[in-house]
Amino acid sequence: MAVRPDDTFIVSYPKSGNTWTRFLVANLVHPETPATFGNIEDLIPDSMAVSKRRMTRMPGPRIIKSHDYFNPSWPRVIYIVRDPRDVALSQFHFHRKRKMIGDDYPPEKFVTRFIAGETVWPFKYGTWGDNVGSWLAPRYGRPGFLLLRYEDMESHTERELARVASFLKIDPSPELTSQAVAQSCADEMRQLEKTQAHIWSLTKRTRKDIPFVRSARSGGWRSGLPLVSVAEIETAWGSLMRWLGYELSSDVKGATVFHESILGIPVR
Repeated sequence: MAVRPDDTFIVSYPKSGNTWTRFLVANLVHPETPATFGNIEDLIPDSMAVSKRRMTRMPGPRIIKSHDYFNPSWPRVIYIVRDPRDVALSQFHFHRKRKMIGDDYPPEKFVTRFIAGETVWPFKYGTWGDNVGSWLAPRYGRPGFLLLRYEDMESHTERELARVASFLKIDPSPELTSQAVAQSCADEMRQLEKTQAHIWSLTKRTRKDIPFVRSARSGGWRSGLPLVSVAEIETAWGSLMRWLGYELSSDVKGATVFHESILGIPVR
C-alpha cells in the first residue's frame, strides 16, 4: 500500500480495543454516516482487509486500521495499548469464537503461546511486548504519535476522544463528541453485531454463541486467567507493563515469592 503524507494509522496489538476505537473515530469524523459492521471498512479501512485498488481510490485524508509493528514510513499514528493480561484473555475467547481452539483448550497453554507470539499466526505482528515496544521506542513523545490506553478510554471516553480529535486537527462540538461515544458504546455495538455479524470479515462464519463484543471491561484477567498464566505474563513484560502504568500482582507484598514458586523459580 502506498502511504500518503496525510494518512493516519490506528494501530494496536490484536484484541487491544482497535475495533472500538475505529467506531469512536468513525462516528466522530463521519457524523452523517453512523458506523456499522457493514460500512466500517469504508469509513476506516483495515489495511489487511481492503484491496490495494480500493485503498488507492479512497479520498484523503485516510484513517487506516492496522496491527503492524513499527513502520517508519507511517507519518501519523494513534497507538492503543491494553493490559496484556486482558489482551491474552480476549484473544483466548476470540480463538474459541473462530473455532481455532475448543472450549476444553487449556488457558495455560494458550497464554504460553500468546507470550511466544504464536496466537497471531500467520500474521507477523510479533509478541505483545515486541509490538508495543517497537512503536514506543522510536515514536513516544514525538510529533505525529498519540498513545492511548484502553483503560483510560474506558473510564474517560469523552476526554480521550477529545485528545484524538485534537490529534486529527478537528474541533467537534461537545454534543458531537457525546454522540460519537453513545453510538460506539458496547451495548450499541452488541446490537449491531446481532444483525450484522454475518457481513463482517472478522465475524462471519464464526460461533454465534460467543460474542465478538464481550464484556468490554478491564480487569477480566483477575477471574479469567489462572494464576500461573498471570505470573508468566508479568515475568515476560513486567517492566514495560509498569512503565505503562499497569500494576503487577507480583508488586503486592508477599506475592513475588508466591509467583516465583508457581513458575518453578527457586524461592530466594
